[in-house]
Amino acid sequence: MSTLQLRRRESKGVPSGWPDSVHPVLQQVYAARGVLTPAEVEHRLARLLSPQLLGGMVQAVDLLVEAVRDDWSILIAGDYDCDGATGTAVAVRGLRLLGAKRVSYAIPNRFVHGYGLSPALVASLQPTPQLIITVDNGVASVAGVAAAKARGIRVIITDHHLPGEQLPACDAMVNPNLLGDPFPSKMLAGVGVMFYLLLALRARMYPSDLPDRESQEAAIQDRTTQKSVRPDLSGLLDLVALGTVADLVPLDFNNRVLVEAGLQRIRSGRACAGIAALVESGKRSMAALCSSDLGFTVGPRLNAAGRLEDMRLGVECLLTDDVTQARRYAEQLGAINLERRDLQASMVAEAELMVVGMTDIDAIGVALYEPSWHAGIVGLVASKLKDRLHRPVIAFAPASEDDTDNLRGSARSIAGFHIRDALAAIDARLPGLIERFGGHAMAAGLSLKTCDYPRFAAAFDAIARELIDAERLQAVLYTDGQLPPGAASLALARQLRHAGPWGQAFPEPLFDNLFECASWKVMGERHLRLQLRDPRDGSVHDAVMFNAYHGQPPPPQLRAAYELTINDWQGRETPRLLLRHIEPA
Repeated sequence: MSTLQLRRRESKGVPSGWPDSVHPVLQQVYAARGVLTPAEVEHRLARLLSPQLLGGMVQAVDLLVEAVRDDWSILIAGDYDCDGATGTAVAVRGLRLLGAKRVSYAIPNRFVHGYGLSPALVASLQPTPQLIITVDNGVASVAGVAAAKARGIRVIITDHHLPGEQLPACDAMVNPNLLGDPFPSKMLAGVGVMFYLLLALRARMYPSDLPDRESQEAAIQDRTTQKSVRPDLSGLLDLVALGTVADLVPLDFNNRVLVEAGLQRIRSGRACAGIAALVESGKRSMAALCSSDLGFTVGPRLNAAGRLEDMRLGVECLLTDDVTQARRYAEQLGAINLERRDLQASMVAEAELMVVGMTDIDAIGVALYEPSWHAGIVGLVASKLKDRLHRPVIAFAPASEDDTDNLRGSARSIAGFHIRDALAAIDARLPGLIERFGGHAMAAGLSLKTCDYPRFAAAFDAIARELIDAERLQAVLYTDGQLPPGAASLALARQLRHAGPWGQAFPEPLFDNLFECASWKVMGERHLRLQLRDPRDGSVHDAVMFNAYHGQPPPPQLRAAYELTINDWQGRETPRLLLRHIEPA
């Protein structure tokens, strides 16, 4: 197992123009992330990139205008993760707001239809829709689009995944990651791409979006056309925020605008019934909700349905406006999530046993397979093992209980090793070995024959050895340096909590200091609660560390990497250190 090295982030410039109300520590945190002025954290919706910058938008909107005008039957083809579920809900709600009367959706069952717009999913569609719009999938659905076209169905693809060598022959495609696409941000999640398509459709249908005030007023007053008061799409932003955070796309400025707008809706009590019920089920405060709550509490409840059951349950939760029904859905999703956690713990334990006998990991690219594993959980296993080993990991399971001749794999990577490109390289060298693959730099999915697993495992290790430098195999935890004496206050904790939104590529502030362990005790079976003394001024800080107790006491003198958080106990807020790593001083 790789040892962990603490390194401090370097400032990317000198902060300037900040008001005195912004703590100097927060200014330095921003500077380490390349944010140097207040304007760079003004997450106003008016600063969103224009939908017109996305390639393929004109063709997609032309087709949608015709579909709404002529009352076509429209089917949204979603995906079985949180991004796909929220994107499906955004598409259904948004198109109905914009006048589409016959909108339905289909989510593939991973064990029956496979991934995305597959021929199997197309064959299952009854009655036949006139238009299919994919969400968070489709760029690799060459066969699925061909099957749809053979049935006379028009297809619009909205996706954010990287394209392969061949694109499907669809009627329109909106994807910021297509080669040559002019959209400045390549980081949109699938739900974000769908939201942008709705913005562009509204702009076409309701020219009150035009800057000329007389044109706006004429459009609003013209009751003889559909152009009355523009539909308000901001009500979809809670869904956009959830899908964006849960999909772990980098939170560049544009994504932070979307996420912050969604969080503001939730905090102000304007979330849709489903998200409100999921937040309530996760015992989180609506008024104080932050992006990490979406990622670690709300998102997993939705994802569990797609992993173990049918994501239609999750989509229905996000579509209902009935508070009571939403709570029933949230309760079911919570129960499925508990089952997912138990299954994940068992599979991770088995995976860890597989690597115990290895001497500092013989393989650089690690492939794991167990016939009893569940295909819906292997991505979580790969993620956990990747964190432990600090190597790219692909975990495999049988495609289904009835199909043990085929495997489905889920890959997670480390910085500097583009996992989808690595799979593409294997595919080029060994044609036919991988039956299907797709994904991003840090995560991907693939399928292959069970009999081909040994050959694939060797090929994956070989490409990893070829492309990963030795220094990349050292796990590094980056911190924002020491907190000055007396800085660990409730006031700073509050500023840090809401200064984000924090997330992928815009990480939560993490500090490191030397402490003396004044006292400690075990909470539950594996958690630690500590009192840490700062030797510089003698101040004592309450601290917790989860899943950290393995029978040994913490060091009496230690270096800790930690987040400064808020402990809300019985309505009383106090600052608390959430420890992420400790080592002897």
